[in-house]
Amino acid sequence: MQTILGANGQIGEELARELKRNYTSDIRIVSRNAKKVNDTDTVFSADLSDRENAIEAVKGSEIAYFTLGLPMDTDLWEQQFLTIMKNVIEACTINAAKLVFFDNTYMYPQDNKILTEQTGFDPVGRKGIVRQKMTDLLLAEMQAGTIEAVICRAPEFYGPGKTQSITNSLIFNAIKEDKKLKVPLSDDKLRSLIWTPDASRATALIGNTPEAYGQTWHLPVDNHKLTYKEFIALASQIYGKEFRYSVIPKLAFKIGSLFNKNAKELLELLPRYKYDNLFDDSKFRKRFPEFQVTTYRQGIEQIKKEQQTAK
Repeated sequence: MQTILGANGQIGEELARELKRNYTSDIRIVSRNAKKVNDTDTVFSADLSDRENAIEAVKGSEIAYFTLGLPMDTDLWEQQFLTIMKNVIEACTINAAKLVFFDNTYMYPQDNKILTEQTGFDPVGRKGIVRQKMTDLLLAEMQAGTIEAVICRAPEFYGPGKTQSITNSLIFNAIKEDKKLKVPLSDDKLRSLIWTPDASRATALIGNTPEAYGQTWHLPVDNHKLTYKEFIALASQIYGKEFRYSVIPKLAFKIGSLFNKNAKELLELLPRYKYDNLFDDSKFRKRFPEFQVTTYRQGIEQIKKEQQTAK
């Protein structure tokens, strides 16, 4: 059995579909209010901040995928994320399950340097510090040989369905609502965005490749990196409509943070938009050359189709 911990977000749902398509029908869905993704799934509702819940959630699993997310609330992250990570590691150790950790890039330096799996951690802000502590904890257990695990790391999302990201919020949600698009800080810096179904497909592939364990893998992105200006121009071409947008300066976010909690939570993530975001996925591409990465054109075309179907 393969178990998805935090399975009702976009990554978890896509992961469940991919596992069913290509790997196994014996899938357990775990979240606070677990719901089936595939008809053959079993469900287990659990609070993974509770140690016993976590142990029971993983029981009987060959592989457990940690795709759990928490609301964008720094206090909550500091209160719960590390505890959940400790519980999941212990649950996998007790149940002799492999662990696939779906990670992000918050702990990386926010600068123009190329980001590889060997890039040292230098987090900006409290959320980045939390994510570094989680990853460091797992790396220490992997190095000690107490757990068989693998880290799958993804940059910022964009995608279909209920994908949650700054790009989806400020660009594609605005398109859907026929509002002016917005770009944080700069429109001329290169971005590395991962298509959420690609992130899930790649995570399933790594999780079912025994020799991939004991390592960190950058998940694949469209390597034709675009600036937001170019990305919006491509969207305009695909939608057949010229989209207007404005660049939001940092001062506007600072002022907004005084009145809006979401704006306040976003502040510490802004430095990444001042620089080119150069995410290197060459290790994955070399090991898995047959993997078909969704291009930005293909992704935007799919979002457009989904939006038109929903009307």
